[in-house]
Amino acid sequence: MQNSTVDWFFTKESKWQSEYEALRSILLSTNLDEGLKWGNPCYMYNETNVVLIHGFKEYCALLLFQGALLKDPYHLLVHQTKNVQAARQIRFTKLSEIEAQKEQLLVYLADAIEIAKEGKKVQMKSVSEYEIPAEFQEVLNEMSDVKNAFESLTPGRRKAYLYFFSSAKQSKTRITRIEKYIPKILEGKGLED
Repeated sequence: MQNSTVDWFFTKESKWQSEYEALRSILLSTNLDEGLKWGNPCYMYNETNVVLIHGFKEYCALLLFQGALLKDPYHLLVHQTKNVQAARQIRFTKLSEIEAQKEQLLVYLADAIEIAKEGKKVQMKSVSEYEIPAEFQEVLNEMSDVKNAFESLTPGRRKAYLYFFSSAKQSKTRITRIEKYIPKILEGKGLED
């Protein structure tokens, strides 16, 4: 169901304005409820996030929250990075792609809605399945206060730190990141707190 509080997103000046409007039309045809999440149009089934419209410099996309559970009969699903566990994107670079794939998109959306109706969710990796970078393990071994504070953080905050630390390619960068964020860890805060 269309939500007037989301209209501003579709009327604002944007590189993807025509594409956004086409995607909105398709999504509203599914009878999902329209809302805003993280400043983007989000479509929900019984308050469960199903799909989000978002844009980037090179493309706009539908983000399917439980996309890893979807069948991919037309090979349209994109796994953004190895660390994204559940979501998958369908990307577009021009309006004609959306128009040409409308029927295919409806197949994916029907599958996504069915997954939401059944309450299925991707089984997320636990913190113990994330690799601890050697540089951070050394800190944890040498500084019991940091170790205790880190272990007291929520699983999501621990995962975010481990991902952030390990995503640096060079050891020097990992060490710099770790040193910078030790005070936040000691305060019980996450990366973005």
